[in-house]
Amino acid sequence: MHHVEISQEVIDRILGRRGRMHIFDSLAPEQTALIVVDMQNFFVEPGAPAEVPVARDICPNINELARELRTLGARVIWVTTAYNFNGGTSDCEYFLRNIVGDSAKIERLKEALKYGAHGTEIWQDLEVLADDLQVIKNRYSAFIAGSSNLERLLRSSGIENLLFAGTGTSVCVESSARDAMMLDFNCVLVSDCCAHYTDREHLATLEIFIQQFGDVMTKDEALATVQRKTN
Repeated sequence: MHHVEISQEVIDRILGRRGRMHIFDSLAPEQTALIVVDMQNFFVEPGAPAEVPVARDICPNINELARELRTLGARVIWVTTAYNFNGGTSDCEYFLRNIVGDSAKIERLKEALKYGAHGTEIWQDLEVLADDLQVIKNRYSAFIAGSSNLERLLRSSGIENLLFAGTGTSVCVESSARDAMMLDFNCVLVSDCCAHYTDREHLATLEIFIQQFGDVMTKDEALATVQRKTN
């Protein structure tokens, strides 16, 4: 697990701007969802094409947070990545050509992330219940137009508060959380339920996010905020 702390410089800047560290005093559980991003074999399994080893360390925290939130009446939503590769084209051509590039790596990614592939399945150590929702996205962000139906599901369920967990902190988790904030959801990155390749990259996201996009809390802080009664 990442063992990092937001720097005093950033803390001072936050306090100077809004007078307190955290944005949210309380979050109504019936209006809250835990969004778990990309905790699937492609990113979590040992030896996987895009393995984030730290992602395995956060599984107990995600399970604990999800378990407690369910008892309060909050929703748990598992968001995974998969792509359409039918007919010789795909819905991620720019990504394949310009970000992946290498032809052998492209073929490996196609095999691992096509719909129904092993790489798209949620990692075995995570507790997924029948009442949880599962959403498939085809972009880093689950909220960008055409990526998934997540926004529609949340709006129709009256959910306004989003706790984000998953991997990678600085890519799909951050992209989804930033876009959700721009759509006026109340967003919290749960710091010890997110993972990236390095402490440095993980911390960079936490420090930028808490200044510009939403809140950053540990799982215990987030749970206490959801449990706290609203006025």
